[in-house]
Amino acid sequence: MVSIHRLVISPPVLNSSSPWASDKLLLNELYNCIHTGAVTTRTAVREHPDIDCFSEDPVKHKVVFASHDLSSLNSYGYSPHPLKEYILWIKEIMAKDPASRKPFIVSITSSSPTLLSSMVDDIQELRQSIGDHQGDHSRIAVELNTSCPNIPDHPPPSYSPEKLLFPLLETLAVQYKQDPTLTIGIKLPPYVYGAQFADVLATLSRLSYCPSGSDKTVNPIAFLSCTNTLGNSIFLTDQAMPSRPASNASSPFALPPKFGGLAGQSIHPLALGNVHSFAEHLKKHPDPALRGIKIIGIGGVHDADSARRMFQVGASAVACATALGSQGVSVFEKLEAGAPKDDAAR
Repeated sequence: MVSIHRLVISPPVLNSSSPWASDKLLLNELYNCIHTGAVTTRTAVREHPDIDCFSEDPVKHKVVFASHDLSSLNSYGYSPHPLKEYILWIKEIMAKDPASRKPFIVSITSSSPTLLSSMVDDIQELRQSIGDHQGDHSRIAVELNTSCPNIPDHPPPSYSPEKLLFPLLETLAVQYKQDPTLTIGIKLPPYVYGAQFADVLATLSRLSYCPSGSDKTVNPIAFLSCTNTLGNSIFLTDQAMPSRPASNASSPFALPPKFGGLAGQSIHPLALGNVHSFAEHLKKHPDPALRGIKIIGIGGVHDADSARRMFQVGASAVACATALGSQGVSVFEKLEAGAPKDDAAR
């Protein structure tokens, strides 16, 4: 078990936002799996169409799996289902099991602070309707996806923390100050050198504040999801499992748009490095509010050993997407086997 602000995730195993959490049927299957401690939705926008909306094309937007290991390459963007549908599905799923503590992490995105604020308002209405502000735990959290590499003309905000990311985080901070029971996380891209980690943490530290009547600083961000896919990657056809339509048979590229986000085993070492770098920086950070931020380790987690490695380098929970897409929900039993037996370790 791990506690992340007001979330209780037991076991500390879940899915990450991905195409395999797109609709009610998939979410229900994830929720009913006894080996998931939480469920993350596919990243949604507020409405359809939206200025950020990624219109899904069944020809251009696909995923292919590697022929040599459990890696994947995808050209997907955000969900074709708007946030309002996820809110409805979550409410219906939870209504069937009101005694459960298993939470939903609602993954959302927007490049507009105004739209983002309205999305959080919608999620807060859901929380209000189920009494999620009461008691000692919550069943609803917000994850801001700041890291999808596949959106044309919309670079991942987390690669520009000061210019693009901070205005969005300020919006979340306002929401948190209005309701400190809200659990907020951000999904980050893979970073490759030290200054990138320092820049993100400096941006997060700007959000810390002392609530009225308290001398203790708090930060609105409760968790980091590390890491999203590595963009600008290519599989040639001899690297991928056969899956494309015959109309594209002459192309040497496994994905129709050529480039996509790399995930799975191929980025596992990079994901371990990202998790460990953030964990070490957070642990030693001069801002005490940042030391309480937890990390959900993502990237190549597909069995007990890979999950164990994520926990060893500093993750409080682990999540997967590629392995879920390849193996289905049965993979979570394997991941749970790699979780620490001693809760105090996390």
